[in-house]
Amino acid sequence: MSEINKHILITRNLEIGFSKPTGKSKISLMKEISVEARNGELIAMIGQNGIGKSTLLRTLVQLQPSLSGSVILNNKNIDKYSRRELARQVGYVSTEIINAGNLSVYDLVALGRFPYTNWFGAINREDRFMIDHSIELVDLVHKRDKLLTEISDGERQRAMIARTLSQDTDLLILDEPTAFLDLPNRYEVLKLLRDLSRKGKTIIFSTHDLNLVIDQVDKIWMMTKGGMIEGAPEDLVLNNFFDSVFPGSSLIFNKESGRFDYPADRLHEVYIEGEGELRAWTTKALERKGYLPKEENENVEISVKVYMKNGQACWELKTKTNTHSYKSIYELMSGL
Repeated sequence: MSEINKHILITRNLEIGFSKPTGKSKISLMKEISVEARNGELIAMIGQNGIGKSTLLRTLVQLQPSLSGSVILNNKNIDKYSRRELARQVGYVSTEIINAGNLSVYDLVALGRFPYTNWFGAINREDRFMIDHSIELVDLVHKRDKLLTEISDGERQRAMIARTLSQDTDLLILDEPTAFLDLPNRYEVLKLLRDLSRKGKTIIFSTHDLNLVIDQVDKIWMMTKGGMIEGAPEDLVLNNFFDSVFPGSSLIFNKESGRFDYPADRLHEVYIEGEGELRAWTTKALERKGYLPKEENENVEISVKVYMKNGQACWELKTKTNTHSYKSIYELMSGL
């Protein structure tokens, strides 16, 4: 098998959950999980709250035991690794907010070298190189000496990723790395993960931001009440698997836009004349209002023409009885 297609992680009939304190019974969250991750893949895990995403990730890094089945990491059963050996194979970032105000960014990232240091925790030249390199990869060189309390949430999350990078593992597992971040920082973290996977890291992360990641990841692990589904995002779309992500919810998945949305009551059909981004965003606004765009202007009661006049965007609304002109989409929507 070529290095690019090498299996880094494989689960076989894995069952996740919790053993009750008595040890005589268990609470099973999901059974028969058989998925795989290959070298250099970026994998997003999705599913509704409480289905077991965090439990699965914690099981994959031996923070809690499986109930049955096996996890194979680099061709070796994961329970055969010592804690130090495992820390050299896989890095983990939890969803918990780290409160370590007295630590600088450099100090935090240096903790990732623990699996390689001696009993005294002494850092050598190689360790310092990995720490500096990891900080550089996440673009925090200018904040390396800042305390964690002196940087933003997005920067703190990147510092946590840098700590994991300094472990120098082939596999990174992150539990909701974009939680609590604003939109620009979500994109920054996702771009960082994408870049790292292209450099050969295998990255598995859980997320609720499906609209954000669907066109960025190589594979999706979808946890549903019926079991685990895996595949390229496009395969899952074409096979209608996203319809089962949020059972009981009124959310629907739009296969054309690749996004979840609420179904709108269709008021009228509308023909939209125009081109480029003006037409695209006008169409989006009309669809939000419940209008159904048609490709042809036959038997359509409402039509909207989008055009430029003297460098100014204009909208012309025609019905069977009236014609009105507007200078913004907001005015157009109000006119409808």
